[in-house]
Amino acid sequence: MKFTTTALSAALLLSSTALASAETLRWARAGDALTLDPHAQNEGPTHTIRHQIYEPLIIRDNDGAFEPALATDWGPSEADPNVWVFNLRQGVTFHDGAALTAEDVVFTFERAKQPNSDMKELIGSIVEVRAADEYTVEIVTDGPNPILPSNLTNMFIMDKEWTEANDTVNVQDFEGGELTYATNNTNGTGPYVLQSREPDVRTVMIRNENYWGIDQFPMDVTEIIYTPIQNAATRVAALLSGEVDFLQDMPVQDLERVSSAADLVVKQAPQNRVIFFGMNQGAADLEGDNVDGANPLADVRVRQAMSMAINRDAIQKVVMRGQSEPAGMIAPPFVNGWDKTMDASSATDLDKAKTLMTQAGYGDGFTIRLDCPNDRYVNDEAICQATVGMMAQIGITVNLDAKPKAQHFPLITDGKTDFYMLGWGVPTYDSEYIFNFLVHGRESDVGTWNGTGFNNDDLDAKIASLASNTDLAARDETIAEIWNVVQDEQLYIPVHHQVLNWGMTSRMGIEVDPEDQPKVKRFTIN
Repeated sequence: MKFTTTALSAALLLSSTALASAETLRWARAGDALTLDPHAQNEGPTHTIRHQIYEPLIIRDNDGAFEPALATDWGPSEADPNVWVFNLRQGVTFHDGAALTAEDVVFTFERAKQPNSDMKELIGSIVEVRAADEYTVEIVTDGPNPILPSNLTNMFIMDKEWTEANDTVNVQDFEGGELTYATNNTNGTGPYVLQSREPDVRTVMIRNENYWGIDQFPMDVTEIIYTPIQNAATRVAALLSGEVDFLQDMPVQDLERVSSAADLVVKQAPQNRVIFFGMNQGAADLEGDNVDGANPLADVRVRQAMSMAINRDAIQKVVMRGQSEPAGMIAPPFVNGWDKTMDASSATDLDKAKTLMTQAGYGDGFTIRLDCPNDRYVNDEAICQATVGMMAQIGITVNLDAKPKAQHFPLITDGKTDFYMLGWGVPTYDSEYIFNFLVHGRESDVGTWNGTGFNNDDLDAKIASLASNTDLAARDETIAEIWNVVQDEQLYIPVHHQVLNWGMTSRMGIEVDPEDQPKVKRFTIN
């Protein structure tokens, strides 16, 4: 939904004075949470809203270190290397007053493994979750899993009784358009309680006065009014006028204007996210091109040529105003397995790209559709527009179709796009996460975001082995072998590492989270 400045004021029901009440946080960004069902979508802004309401067993701080949440401590069992033991925080209650117990955790993991769950790849190595007692959970894996805790930082715990009572035991079928009670209703243990929800318009949360951590965190904010504002100019106008106090997805062209404004600051940090393009190499024939009976993307030379056509330096300078770092692999520097040489490997070379196109039999080019979101990543549609012109230089005519992320993402997960933009953050800080979602052949419980059609049984076996390899040096060698294949096959076209810019009133105390997931319980207001 696009707001005019006047309509925005009405939507927020606010005065034009910033932080008129130090207790209310008026927060805006480009898009909304896709759903509030804790397991239906594995997507950054969706997790961000959930983090205010629900909680996982463990989370990460701004430095990426583990921090206790609903579990106070955890570790491998001394008796069985295939078992991780988590001790739950006692005295925690859900928003409706029900006590958190180990049974809720067991229920949550069973739910998250369902076919419609977008979180199932994260827990694919888990074969059983059991309650040893009221506050002790044992997670059994298929072989020792040395990095299991890394996979759990966005695994939000649900109240078993509430979920059953509201007929939402089954995970929402988001791609199928299903709406359930859990889509817009919640019952978490988190620091804020959902008060009202109008998807794509406004979400209001109030402080949980019974929160277990109310004395451990600042908790200065007593009310959150979250408003998605797709139009970049309108977002900035709202911050400058005082209609919002905190703005994610700051347009790069307005950074100087905002940072120089009285009582406003811009805080910046590298993000744990890469922006890239995917190509459907697996289909025998593409529906969205003008080549009959063949798939030009099936030829690695075409994929390499398309990557060589991308001028990442120009995108960094012109489109991103310096707020990006060109990428050569789809792993951020934060991630185990990232390689400096690989990340510097992408280079623009139009002459070589044209030669490769000719060698592949497409010297005259072809026509294809590019699917792109317009409300998810920084300047996402503008990057795609620039790409259209760059592809034209090697004879590829690109028809751009940009749409909101809620319509864009199902094209990838349902296999209905041949050329698409995607961004990927890595909350586990490990390459296995990337491989499980984006490289492994698509199956019911793995490879669900691999829209490339790439399938390699030997590589899949190596990916599966990562979950139980306790020899970390050998595991890293396997990770490097997998990356070599990904790079050689030009499975994706990396564009850049995203840089985060948060705009806010100078009275707010919060540092940028590399996951782009602000935890409002940490905010201070001076």
